[in-house]
Amino acid sequence: MSSATVTWIGGNKFVGTDSGKHSVVLSTSEEGVGMKPSELLLVALASCTAVDVVEILRKKRTPLDSLEIQVSGEQEPDPPWTYRKIHLKYILSGEMLTPENVQQAITLSEEKYCSVAATVRGKAEITWEYEILGREQRVVSS
Repeated sequence: MSSATVTWIGGNKFVGTDSGKHSVVLSTSEEGVGMKPSELLLVALASCTAVDVVEILRKKRTPLDSLEIQVSGEQEPDPPWTYRKIHLKYILSGEMLTPENVQQAITLSEEKYCSVAATVRGKAEITWEYEILGREQRVVSS
């Protein structure tokens, strides 16, 4: 079972700690310190799929030199400001990367392995694209 603790540290600032004792500072944008909780959800989605993509490509013996995922979300205008659209852009580099391997790794992560994507997908439309650096630029959207 997963677990986490959030502790109020004053004002609108909090510290979130996971079961492995790793911490992150959270706050409202007015505090100027820490991540906004709603944006932490975007970070959770991007990092969840990043772990999967790295692992899938490693198992395919397709080493990465770099991976960056840019994620943006569009929220409803009224409370509770639910995300309705989330878009991820994967920017990868590696000599042996192929569009087919990259697309398959992302698809497997998004549709099968990423628990955050599976949880969020019920409320938000998740789309993605990728770019392989150092090659003919190929972008795929899903």
